[in-house]
Amino acid sequence: MSDLAHPAPEDEPALDWREGGVPVSRDFDDPYFSLAGGLEETRHVFLAGNDLPARLVPGFHVAELGFGTGLNALALAQVAQVPVRMTSFEAFPMTVPQLARAHAAFPALADLSAQLRAGWGRGVITLGRVSLTLVLGDVRATLPAWRDRADAWFLDGFSPAKNPQMWGADVMAQVGSHTAPGGSFATYTAAGHVRRALQDAGFAVARAPGFGRKRHMSRGRLA
Repeated sequence: MSDLAHPAPEDEPALDWREGGVPVSRDFDDPYFSLAGGLEETRHVFLAGNDLPARLVPGFHVAELGFGTGLNALALAQVAQVPVRMTSFEAFPMTVPQLARAHAAFPALADLSAQLRAGWGRGVITLGRVSLTLVLGDVRATLPAWRDRADAWFLDGFSPAKNPQMWGADVMAQVGSHTAPGGSFATYTAAGHVRRALQDAGFAVARAPGFGRKRHMSRGRLA
């Protein structure tokens, strides 16, 4: 996920900004959310891809690779009607001003995004009915040390072509071992090596229609 050429976790990410308030990572040359509509993509890929909110019950645990702007957490909080836990792994956390600039693109989430920024850096963050925990650092080290399991995964790191370490077979194996029985994953990518790694990790993997210009995405359940 990271190497010596990339900033340490405590450094703010270097960003460019495209029309519509879309942040783009200079280090990975990749936008943080879809230029065709970030919230719509999140709902299509990560919520619908994991059959959410229909599966949400008290204590349901969502985990995520790649917190970014927090858009997925905000979208989850918008639909959660019961207490839900979320754990997100992130190596390059944004600053509050960077978050505020990105969040301005989603006025429908203004109240929740304000809660996120208010709790930034203060431990567990409350977003509506979602209790959010951020785990900072290289996921290749932080995920193996994690002592919990998720009912659903949002796999939302930068593109596998531009951030291959995050999508390696070793990380996908850890995703599988940190998934509860019957748990699920969803991701925007349909890259063959990612799909194979998730199959090797124990998931029954399927392709599904992607969002916007992406023809396919991937989703699956722990077999």
